[in-house]
Amino acid sequence: MTARVLVVDDILPNVKVLSAKLLSEYYEVIAAYSGKEALEKIEKEHPDIVLLDVMMPEMDGFEVCHRIKQNPATMHLPVVMVTALSDVADRVRGLEAGADDFLTKPVNDTALFARVKSLVRLKMVVDEWRLRERTSDQLGVLQAMSLDEVGLLDGAKILVVDDLPVEASRLEENLTTEKFNVKLLSDPSQLMAAAQADDYDLVIISLTLSSEDGLRLCSQLRSNERTRQTPILLVDDSADIKKTARALELGGNDYLLRPYDKAELRARVKTLLKRKRYQDKLRANYETSLSMALVDSLTGLFNRR
Repeated sequence: MTARVLVVDDILPNVKVLSAKLLSEYYEVIAAYSGKEALEKIEKEHPDIVLLDVMMPEMDGFEVCHRIKQNPATMHLPVVMVTALSDVADRVRGLEAGADDFLTKPVNDTALFARVKSLVRLKMVVDEWRLRERTSDQLGVLQAMSLDEVGLLDGAKILVVDDLPVEASRLEENLTTEKFNVKLLSDPSQLMAAAQADDYDLVIISLTLSSEDGLRLCSQLRSNERTRQTPILLVDDSADIKKTARALELGGNDYLLRPYDKAELRARVKTLLKRKRYQDKLRANYETSLSMALVDSLTGLFNRR
């Protein structure tokens, strides 16, 4: 998989290091050295993903990310913040600004390539639906979706798969405060039956299950047509970069390490839910436009050439 990657950093050596890593994997690299230049490059060169430094003069990475995500034309663009900051509050601030993930300096190659590949793959799916929506808009069938339509998350259905009652209850407690509908599943072998019985907006899978391999469950969800597009958040106890990369490769959308911060958990969940709602609305808009193009709104009969 190849893609256009925008690397944003005000320090030239940092840009060169990241660019060299990406070029070695045959990515096309675009460079920007300030927040203002980054926004200009996004508008003119249409990258597939942005690797964004946090600490920059004049306009920091948080502000750049916020502007990207508030613009309906670029809100779908994946943004990974690259930072030396390790404070949880900074991660939460970035996630609330719309960042899709973080990479910590010095950047690990395995983590870098896994995250870029995973997010670019998701963007390609969204691009297909956006193209169809633009076609409908040009034909005057539907108006393009606004950002405000994506932010309503109340009532989102979340399935938590964990055979440790304490951990499962902790997740449930932290998420029900956000008005999400949370269901706990203590028997991982029942995941596919449960996931197909209802339309969940997110599945959270523990990677420390005693009776099942969490990565295999992730793979099963991705191989089933009904659950293929459902976001997956993986929760683990250890920072095993190779395991994390494998999880993303198998279709996991994000991961969280215990002990986790409540605010970070909620921020990551909201990011995944917003992305899911956005894709759902794009798909619904396309299906509506297709129906309106085929059926006469007055007679209810199929249109004829």
